[in-house]
Amino acid sequence: MINPKGISPADVSRPDLFSMGLDALICDLDGVVTDTASVHAASWKDLFDGYLKDRAARDGGPFIPFSLAEDYIALVDGKPRYDGVDSFLRSRGIVLPWGTPEDSVEAETVCGLGNRKNTLFRAALGRDGVTLFDGAVAVIRAFKQAGGRVAVVSSSKNCGPVLDRAGLSDLFDATVDGLLAAEEGLPGKPAPDTFLRGAALLGVAPESSCVVEDAVSGVAAGVAGGFRLVVGIDRGAGEEALRAAGAHCVVRDLGEFLP
Repeated sequence: MINPKGISPADVSRPDLFSMGLDALICDLDGVVTDTASVHAASWKDLFDGYLKDRAARDGGPFIPFSLAEDYIALVDGKPRYDGVDSFLRSRGIVLPWGTPEDSVEAETVCGLGNRKNTLFRAALGRDGVTLFDGAVAVIRAFKQAGGRVAVVSSSKNCGPVLDRAGLSDLFDATVDGLLAAEEGLPGKPAPDTFLRGAALLGVAPESSCVVEDAVSGVAAGVAGGFRLVVGIDRGAGEEALRAAGAHCVVRDLGEFLP
């Protein structure tokens, strides 16, 4: 067992995941293992730009497009889908009825827009497939071969289809996705509950486990959960922002930890 007292962000530049006595890796999917984060981001932009254009035309106001560099990172990335819709719209002073998950994609509700985004994402997934970060997959396989356990924790309700499409259904020992979170009433990131549920499913303690995340909200969740090590993957959030959220170290790709 490793030292359960944890480490501070200043203690680590790039630790050796294979010599720390870690019991488990608990990884986000989009942006860590697969490049579906870029597909999600493009789908969000398609959704919001279309909605904002329609709203501007209807109300006579200006059209200010959704910004991937600012709006996506700060307001949407890593959050459950409906929370992301609500968060962004409120930043523009738009408050819509929440609705229900059964709302049609034409409904002008938070859930309706969220469902519309999901339709856009699934269409892109079917058209373009899934790009893997091969280094991340190699690290996960090496960690498992060394006796560790690995879980995937994703806010997305499309986690299963993405894993199937990528041929990675057997890669993880446990999965916590948006469907399980909704079923069990688990709050999304930056709350730590989904990561803690992943650790519980693996039968490991947070104090002996590592969280790997590319979103600021996910890093904050790992820190809040008291995990031994929180690794930030910089896919655009920025090293400074990930470290400010509490990441113990920040790398460009999980493959940098290959032994």
